[in-house]
Amino acid sequence: MIESAGQSRGESIEVLPVVITTSVFRARPSSVPEIQNFLRRCLSDSPLTEADSREVGKTIYNALLEAAGSGMIQVSCRRYPNRVEFDVLPAETPLLPPPARQEPTATFAEWMAETLRAKGITRETAAGRLGVSPKTVARWLGGQTEPRLRELRRIQEEFGDVRLT
Repeated sequence: MIESAGQSRGESIEVLPVVITTSVFRARPSSVPEIQNFLRRCLSDSPLTEADSREVGKTIYNALLEAAGSGMIQVSCRRYPNRVEFDVLPAETPLLPPPARQEPTATFAEWMAETLRAKGITRETAAGRLGVSPKTVARWLGGQTEPRLRELRRIQEEFGDVRLT
């Protein structure tokens, strides 16, 4: 039992160890693999359920879309003995030097190509639905360019959330 000044005898305080990890990311599609790796490191001992995984991914994806003005988001992970909590906020701190590059698990180009394949949609059809040229879609699929955030919003509306975890 731990007692502190001002508390009556018999009351106890539970002290829980907590580990807080925070990272700042650029708000653009190419940051998705870095965010995925960060989430995996935070959750290494505490895997999420499928529903929780979707919720975390959706929250981070929405933060990426909303951070167009600041250009950066901050993801914080708090690990308690029996749960994990995340905060996703616009970053107000200057960009820190990037961490050592890790092999990305999937690029935006790979996600987009797989999504179009799975839905049986051609580049031309995707371009028409997104209001861009087929050449633009080809550049995205080839990894030569990435969509702007306003285009990413349309991609989300047409094809669903970019899977983050």
